[in-house]
Amino acid sequence: MNSDGRRGVGYGFAAYLLWGAFPLYLRLLKTSGPVEIVLHRIVWSVVLCGAVVTGTRTWPTVRAVLADRRQLGVLSAAAALLSVNWGVYVFAVNTGHVIEASLGYYINPLITVLLGVVVLRERLRPLQWTAVAVAAGAVTVLTVDYGRPPWIALILAVSFGCYGLLKNRIGGSVGAVASLTVETLVLAPFAVSAVVWFELTGHGHFTVNAPWQGLLLASAGIATVVPLLLFAGAARRVPLSTMGLMQYVTPTMQLLTGVLLFGEHMPASRWIGFALVWVALIVLTVDMVRGVRRRRTSVDEQEPAEAPLTS
Repeated sequence: MNSDGRRGVGYGFAAYLLWGAFPLYLRLLKTSGPVEIVLHRIVWSVVLCGAVVTGTRTWPTVRAVLADRRQLGVLSAAAALLSVNWGVYVFAVNTGHVIEASLGYYINPLITVLLGVVVLRERLRPLQWTAVAVAAGAVTVLTVDYGRPPWIALILAVSFGCYGLLKNRIGGSVGAVASLTVETLVLAPFAVSAVVWFELTGHGHFTVNAPWQGLLLASAGIATVVPLLLFAGAARRVPLSTMGLMQYVTPTMQLLTGVLLFGEHMPASRWIGFALVWVALIVLTVDMVRGVRRRRTSVDEQEPAEAPLTS
């Protein structure tokens, strides 16, 4: 791997580490409820994205997306899914369900595979079907363990999987920052109005324990945009297969945070459910690596042989 690739791996790990440490940050904001936290996350993300777009002089790209009805419609739907994902995640962290939230991001790749079948009519390979079947068994075990379906994990996985599917429809025509800028701009009028209402009615916490709570809420923009920029920098330099392997850093850190730092209960039956999820992910990863190797071999075989030199 060349120096640019190594830099990309560093960016990727930094992004996933920051996302993995996010529960620690959200616990600092616990005074504010999940709704208020998400509202401030939207507002301050708009501010920071606007600064980045201004600095990189990419406002023409943002305006072009806003003028394109199809792209704006897709990103508006993506924004709605993102707000659901953020809200459920904040609720999970601040109500003692960090472990279940980590499960959501473990099973997200499996949900993405299922969405490919259901929505895009893709055909799964045998190993992919095996991974999906094992994951279904894991959800069954965890449903028995919790006494209910793991709703938090399922909502997080499905909302983020659908979000990724919508972003895939946009393709590479819109950069990560421009895309997030449009998404937060769509949500901004509601978010700003709601934040003002919270403060005017005494339900807001921006001025509580001044200035620390306000600064923490305002830092939500940094906590949202910086990992995204690192991820974008990695995605341009690192193969998709490598990014796919690195993504498990985040839920693993969240799981360890829930068990070791927040003291959440993890009975043996729940470990069994998680172990089945890990088996499914190993099977899916093996299939992904084999697929990448097959494509590389196919490309190498199709390349024409170099013509011999003639005198």
